[in-house]
Amino acid sequence: MQRSRTGRTDTPRSTSSTVPEGRAKQRAFCIAVFPEGDDLSELKELLRTARVAVVGESVQHREMPHPRTYLGSGKLEEVKEQANAADANVIVCDDELSPSQERNLEEALKLPVIDRTELILDIFAGHANSAEGKLQVELAQLEYNLARMRGLWTHLDRLGVGGVGTRGPGETQIETDRRLARNRITALKRRLEEVKGSRRTMRAERERAHLPQVALAGYTNAGKSTLLNRLTGAEVGVRDRLFHTLDPTTRTMDLHGRAYLLTDTVGFIRKLPHQLVEAFGATLDETRLADLILHVVDASAPEDEMVSMMRAVDEVLEDIGAGDNPRILVLNKADAIDDDRRQELLLRHRDGVLVSAATGEGLEELGERVEQEFRRRLRSVDVLLPYAEGARLAELHDVAGDDLRREDTPAGVRVSARVPAALADRLQPFTVGANGANGSAA
Repeated sequence: MQRSRTGRTDTPRSTSSTVPEGRAKQRAFCIAVFPEGDDLSELKELLRTARVAVVGESVQHREMPHPRTYLGSGKLEEVKEQANAADANVIVCDDELSPSQERNLEEALKLPVIDRTELILDIFAGHANSAEGKLQVELAQLEYNLARMRGLWTHLDRLGVGGVGTRGPGETQIETDRRLARNRITALKRRLEEVKGSRRTMRAERERAHLPQVALAGYTNAGKSTLLNRLTGAEVGVRDRLFHTLDPTTRTMDLHGRAYLLTDTVGFIRKLPHQLVEAFGATLDETRLADLILHVVDASAPEDEMVSMMRAVDEVLEDIGAGDNPRILVLNKADAIDDDRRQELLLRHRDGVLVSAATGEGLEELGERVEQEFRRRLRSVDVLLPYAEGARLAELHDVAGDDLRREDTPAGVRVSARVPAALADRLQPFTVGANGANGSAA
């Protein structure tokens, strides 16, 4: 430990991570400001996902980043020397920088600087496959870059300060770029609203089927897609990298004869850029409107890191209006922990379900928990359906599953079952004893 010229305690390091054989094309030196601690593991994982080699890192301990240069003046000199010694060709910051901070850092360090938000946006751009995903990423990138366009034309600033007659192409180009960007943002938002309308239509179709809707939410790379595949028999692509899944995937899950809709959506992360939360609003609606959320956690992570991940997910769920949704804690990757860790998890998280999406361990118990959660909100119905109401009878079979009891009578099919409240209300005219519906079935 040593003290910088700013008088604050710093933790300078220039430790190299594993670098691909040969000289990597992009070599990042990581910087951060923390009140305490020096964990840059998540930033390094983001860079690994972006296929960028990490050649060094440095953390400054101070309560708040410097408003102009992010790092203090003494630390800037230190980082400049370390980055040059490590042969870095880009500086990566673990926070979102203001446009002026980014410009001042680049001027002081003589290297390109990207912040955490720009890095995550770049990863999203590389992983977006669907038309909707590409629209969402483009919108987030444009909104992020709009405030930073001024810095692209600083060499022409003098043309705009001399009064009438001196406003030259610099200012014109800036305004043109901004206008084009704003127009594109408006067009993208309009197209995403159309996508949102399509999603509402599909959601309305699902709601008419009265199938319980379950959403998988959790930290990125917690194993949500693997769990979706295991529970539904789907074949969603799975890879060991952050933000591999961007587009929501909905599949049918069968539990003891009752069908459920299970949706996997984009993973969360600490300090998730607000541009992404806004741009992915249509996608995140699948989580907000779910009847039940399965909060999937990587149980193989150290306890303090796991709790931090859980807190980050809770914050995003609050941000999107899903904070009050019923949820079940799913402690995934049980196959990667020892017996002592298992006991610790069961003691610390008594409401959680320990599972392994890879091996199938604990999934039966998870299914029972899901059923219990929905069973609490079901209502008992006793109805007599005329034979002409075959569609309603089929719907009851789909929704009630093994809980359904039926008896064929001369007047129709008498059915006893436990169903969601909305369906029970719709079946009210056929309730035995209502409006003479019981007839000869009594």
